[in-house]
Amino acid sequence: MAKSVKTSPEGQLHLRPAAMTYLRALVRANRRDPVEAREWFLANKAAYEAEVKQPMLGIIRHVTNAMLEFAPEHVRPAEKSFFRIYRDTRFSNDKRPYKEHVAAWWAHGALEKTSGAGFYFHISPTEVILAAGAYMPEKEQLAAIRHWLLEHHGELRAELEGEALRKHFELFEGNALTRPPTGFPAEHAGMDLIRCRQWGVSRTLPAEAALEPGLAENIVRHFRLAAPLVGLLNGPIVESLKPRKPLIFGLSGGVKPAKTR
Repeated sequence: MAKSVKTSPEGQLHLRPAAMTYLRALVRANRRDPVEAREWFLANKAAYEAEVKQPMLGIIRHVTNAMLEFAPEHVRPAEKSFFRIYRDTRFSNDKRPYKEHVAAWWAHGALEKTSGAGFYFHISPTEVILAAGAYMPEKEQLAAIRHWLLEHHGELRAELEGEALRKHFELFEGNALTRPPTGFPAEHAGMDLIRCRQWGVSRTLPAEAALEPGLAENIVRHFRLAAPLVGLLNGPIVESLKPRKPLIFGLSGGVKPAKTR
């Protein structure tokens, strides 16, 4: 790749063709020997910063500002939403040192960066993916959602089957268990949802969508549609984090027992 790198213009809310050229070259380099891949990345790091990272941060900031209206709990600095390009290869047989896409994730402020339900998008040389929901909830979060579904499965089903959402998204497959989770009634009306290990929606667009001037607004429109779903899924998780009132002689809420002589 050429060594000279142009600075991205202020207010650019999409990628330029040079970014996709860079990502395609990254894929090729990443599949060589890891040492060679790292040498290539260092030699072309200026292109990554100017053509990929900085425009992505601009897109993320625009989307985050829009979230103040429909998902304020997910507003966070762009640098915290943007995923690092480096892969953690310490415990993996796959030693490719870099991810082959760039991505962002907006978590709920009360939850960890990669847990709970949130909003996600990524750009690769072959596609743009927009998604929202709970993709890999942690064990306790999974349990919180499932217990909530015992009484509220109809609410989640109605949201997932909403006309506007289904028009613009596809449902996650759910990665469902083959049997009911331990301790849950097998004949429950919401068992198809309770057996799932993920709940959410996604939309796959062609890679060329990353180059369109309306990319950031397209992301905002999709996330706005999915915000009620994300809110539903995060409700029981956030509620489970609240400290419970202590029990005093079997009574909650700090009620004192009557005095006796």
